[in-house]
Amino acid sequence: MHAGKWRIRSVASVAALAFTVATPVATAADPAASDRPSAETGTTAQQSSGSALLADVDYETWQRDVAAVIDVARPYIEQRTANTGGKKQAIVLDIDNTSLETDFHYFWELPTPAVKPVLDLTRFAESRGVDIFFVTARPGIIYSLTEYNLRKVGYPVDGLYVRDLPDLFHEVSKYKTGKRAEIEAKGYTIIANIGNNTSDLVGGHAEKTFKLPDYDGDLS
Repeated sequence: MHAGKWRIRSVASVAALAFTVATPVATAADPAASDRPSAETGTTAQQSSGSALLADVDYETWQRDVAAVIDVARPYIEQRTANTGGKKQAIVLDIDNTSLETDFHYFWELPTPAVKPVLDLTRFAESRGVDIFFVTARPGIIYSLTEYNLRKVGYPVDGLYVRDLPDLFHEVSKYKTGKRAEIEAKGYTIIANIGNNTSDLVGGHAEKTFKLPDYDGDLS
């Protein structure tokens, strides 16, 4: 796995995140497949709402590359949900730099904004009866903060899986595969699995995978 998947940037950030776990969870959202080749990268990464953290990934390029993948995923979701045959359907998503713009915001910039094309896709899928699950390598200590962030920026959340202590002894890919198997065991067909790292996607237990760009690991 990439060493930075949900990277802790400093001891101070860990303390801040742990402190914020007590933040109340929002009860309602605010109104608000194939690998794509690495795109050109700029010399600075910026976005309109704050300072970017990555000097080697251009924010606007990343947004375009994400949108290009989601543009392929959306008609597939539309087609796949046209006739469910009465079966429960689900989409599974990674969080950092898949659902949330983690590497483009400092930890104190809360809530971390959504990756808008991905947010739009999940809302579309939910409108067609699909349940939305998140499987992340984030540690269990920030479960509440993570759920709060997802809901606050508008994501539907039907399930959130974080790594508890026993999970830390497994490879991220094995842990995520196991969680998808758990979702299937609840009677769901996982019609799409979306992530930006290979460890998010390997191991099966999904009909189709969609890989967002990570630029050879420059995005965690």
